[in-house]
Amino acid sequence: MDKKSLTERDICSKYITPAILEAGWDLHTQIREEVSFTKGRIIVRGKLHTRGEQKRADYILYHKKNIPIAVIEAKDNKHSIGDGMQQALNYAETLGVPFVFSSNGDAFLFHDRTGNAAKTETEIGLNQFPSPAELWQRYCVWKGIATAEAVQTIEMPYYDDGTGRAPRYYQANAINNTVEAIARGQQRVLLVMATGTGKTYTAFQIIWRLWKSGTKKRILFLADRNILVDQTKNNDFKPFGAAMTKISKRQIDKSYEIYLSLYQAVTGNEDEKNIYKQFSPDFFDLIVIDECHRGSAAEDSAWREVLEYFSNAAHVGLTATPKETKDVSSITYFGDPVYSYTLKQGIEDGFLAPYKVVRIDIDRDLQGWRPRKGQLDKYGQEIEDRVFNQSDMDRTLVLEKRTELVAQKITDFLKASDPFAKTIVFCDDIDHAERMRQALVNLNPERVKENRKYVMRITGDEQEGKAELDNFINPEERYPVIATTSKLMTTGVDAQTCKLVVLDQHIKSMTEFKQIIGRGTRINEDYDKYWFTIMDFKKATELFADKDFDGEPVVIYEPKEDEPPVPPDDIDVTPDPQSTDSDKDNAIDDDEIPGSDISGGGRRIKYVLGDVTVHVIAERVQYYGSDGKLMTESLKDYTRNTVRKDYTSLDQFLKRWTSAERKAAIIKELEQHGVLFEPLAEEVGKELDAFDLICHVAFDQPPLTRKERANNVKKRNYFAKYSEQARKVLETLLEKYADTGIENIEDIKILTLDPFKNMGSATELVSAFGGKQAYMEALAELEQNLYA
Repeated sequence: MDKKSLTERDICSKYITPAILEAGWDLHTQIREEVSFTKGRIIVRGKLHTRGEQKRADYILYHKKNIPIAVIEAKDNKHSIGDGMQQALNYAETLGVPFVFSSNGDAFLFHDRTGNAAKTETEIGLNQFPSPAELWQRYCVWKGIATAEAVQTIEMPYYDDGTGRAPRYYQANAINNTVEAIARGQQRVLLVMATGTGKTYTAFQIIWRLWKSGTKKRILFLADRNILVDQTKNNDFKPFGAAMTKISKRQIDKSYEIYLSLYQAVTGNEDEKNIYKQFSPDFFDLIVIDECHRGSAAEDSAWREVLEYFSNAAHVGLTATPKETKDVSSITYFGDPVYSYTLKQGIEDGFLAPYKVVRIDIDRDLQGWRPRKGQLDKYGQEIEDRVFNQSDMDRTLVLEKRTELVAQKITDFLKASDPFAKTIVFCDDIDHAERMRQALVNLNPERVKENRKYVMRITGDEQEGKAELDNFINPEERYPVIATTSKLMTTGVDAQTCKLVVLDQHIKSMTEFKQIIGRGTRINEDYDKYWFTIMDFKKATELFADKDFDGEPVVIYEPKEDEPPVPPDDIDVTPDPQSTDSDKDNAIDDDEIPGSDISGGGRRIKYVLGDVTVHVIAERVQYYGSDGKLMTESLKDYTRNTVRKDYTSLDQFLKRWTSAERKAAIIKELEQHGVLFEPLAEEVGKELDAFDLICHVAFDQPPLTRKERANNVKKRNYFAKYSEQARKVLETLLEKYADTGIENIEDIKILTLDPFKNMGSATELVSAFGGKQAYMEALAELEQNLYA
């Protein structure tokens, strides 16, 4: 058989796979073929979404099932040996793989990314593919793994629950890089992973492998909220079983191996102070610190002591938001991250939900408001004579009608989309969260009548609301639907089905902003949660434009020896002299203190007015673009720009369309690049098919409706040359096209559906044309006439 006529799959099965097997690789444990390792970016337009292309490697080769060490990209024999190399290098960079191969079935092009080879790229014969032992030895040199103990540690397999669940590629990168760093003797390790990417599951697999290999025998996992410790113990860490305990009592039981604790439980109040000293300094050999950017000003010295007391243990810090400010630095303590996986990468890969932003500007926020001379507020306080603006709203000045307006916009949005979409409303303090709850209750009487928990205030000071947190984050529980909060829900709340995040809070801290946005980034396909909306009333989303939003952290400041190694959480980067956020409102405790209670040692004055009118003066919708930036453009503009990236001219598009065996393939390709035909058809004209939508929107051509195209074909009367039954099939196909478009009639299975099945079996209908080949030729001729 002519090698040039073989498909890519044929080249794989006849040449590439045999060459790998001949070199000693095991088909069942070391070779995986056609591996899709990303999900494909979710592209949102209007109320619809589609997924972009997945990254899919032809082959990934593994050491001991755990560690990917080589990628192979195959091409058919019409391509050169190295044609797949650039694509393979892209995959290898993503997967952290050092050895990269490209082949067309004649030979291999081998690229060594370790920097240790005499030549970076060499061509090798099919019979020269390196053995597993050779690549593993080179891998160990690259990673600096020099001892038998280190090899034993990193070869320890993942925990397998029998369901087939395996770490995603970026979790595997994080786990392997951390285990390898500790196997080499590194004592401080930082992992940066965006909210919603499975940090706790990643931490579990790291601990499991280090524990099972005997490298680390006693392990402490520190988290900053009770709910996080309990979630961890009952979910991801459950396989540790009887070896695990939660530190909560004053008397410590030292018979366990895995300990979970709140920071506060091992630092405690005065009575419990130094509870951790019941352990000897060498008791733990690994401490994993979740949310390692956090720690409040009042408490950081206490849990810094914990890390210093167990200073001989390895410390692994996990965070979505490493703290790098002029005062504090995660990197200075832990070192550069051994792995980073950002929000932008997560959205690009399709593992995190993209967002669209609705920014709403209110007149009193932007134009300001000034009281009349001697004007009193609702409670008889004389109002300070000055201009109050956005930075004052809900902190020093409460306009009740503004709260009602925000609540109205939230209600309108939910009514227009999904009244039961889980919603978090971030307010400035507990007083504000309570007023917002009342306003939403009053605007949704029917929903509240169905269930009083439709709207709940979930803040640290109030047990009734706090008790509903588990129900809010449980996808199977309908209520509460709307949660008003201030600080309690900024971190660690795994709200998989949250579809609306409302920002009516002054947010100047990039760390806090990232954490809040993270509440919406989880995807839950079972509950139709693929993307979310951010509704912003206080210009918080301007932080998206900040270069630090998804950038690499940079060390700006190195603490001196007597300063905290693990940085505290910040409240504001630029504190407002009249800030309402007390230190305790940002504390790592479960408690949340109303921001209006204390400020600078005394009561903060808040003026409340019920009769000042407010109006929306601007509202715009922005989408998350493919470059990770917010963009404001119409669906038509977006389509034109996207199509013209693929087709620079109308001629180029027409040639591709005419030559394509299946038009559906072109339509799918455009959809994967972000063109959504359904909302576009609603905006431009529902009766147009994909071809006319593209020609009209992208290249300014006058469109024809599907019915007009079908009628033009009928006028040509070219069906006359066919038998009566074949003619009937073609006429019915034409009617189907006029109703539903080109994609449906291209699939031969349509002959098994109504009304075709009433005309005869699919085999009989195809026979009327003289066989399948003749039927496909008749269909191609029909398409030529449609688009003539």
